[in-house]
Amino acid sequence: MLKISDQEFQQLSQYIRSQYGIKLGPEKKTLITGRLGNTLVAKGFESFTVYFKYLMADESGEAAFELLNKITTNHTYFMREAAHFKCFQEKVLPWVKATSPLDARIWSAGCSRGQEPYTLAMVMQDCVGHNKQQWNTQILATDISAQALTAAREGIYPAEEMVSLPDRWRKTYFQPLGDGRYQVSQRLRKELVLRSFNLMNQQFPFRKPFHTIFCRNVMIYFDAPTKKHLIQRFYRHLAPGGYLFIGHSESLGRDNEGFRYVQPAVYRKE
Repeated sequence: MLKISDQEFQQLSQYIRSQYGIKLGPEKKTLITGRLGNTLVAKGFESFTVYFKYLMADESGEAAFELLNKITTNHTYFMREAAHFKCFQEKVLPWVKATSPLDARIWSAGCSRGQEPYTLAMVMQDCVGHNKQQWNTQILATDISAQALTAAREGIYPAEEMVSLPDRWRKTYFQPLGDGRYQVSQRLRKELVLRSFNLMNQQFPFRKPFHTIFCRNVMIYFDAPTKKHLIQRFYRHLAPGGYLFIGHSESLGRDNEGFRYVQPAVYRKE
């Protein structure tokens, strides 16, 4: 396995931070070596310096996406932080029905392998019921990892990631593949609009404001200034009264950036 020098690590970590907002402190040096070292050797790179030159010279973007897929963690499961989905069902959707009937605009930012937006889609189906044809229920689901988005499109998950789902959802929205894995039904997969998106973009290309943004366990990778700017952009792209869901290990800071606290890790635009 290749070893990375302090200078090489600083060079690579500064690039990752400037391009993607991900902060990698010195304690992550071993992680970088472990996740990239063998791959670099297999591809014939003699050092991390040579690899970095290749990364900078690659205009296709493939090298950068491969790097991201290696260093980001996409571990999640269905119904993670279940209180959030209960809040979405009991508070958010009734408000959307009352204020913007037939057009629910939901964004799962940092959707990973799709468990979060698929859970939101199932909650939505329960909410609209027989009025499905009259509603725009599609959910925007974005991630920077091409690998994660591919997994979300396939919608195939092991049984152990689905243990928290209600039985009726498993029977209605999943098809057993016979090998301990299940695939999300095609009709539910159609409810997601999956897109590659970098949250570090200074401008978000959305014409209409969202009623709800889920961005959970993403900002833990960002430093304070990056997180502050992202929260400000979320605020601008939420409708008045819109909800922001973040991870339980995250916070908005002391001033909450114009949001009002609703419950743990849930805020509302004032």
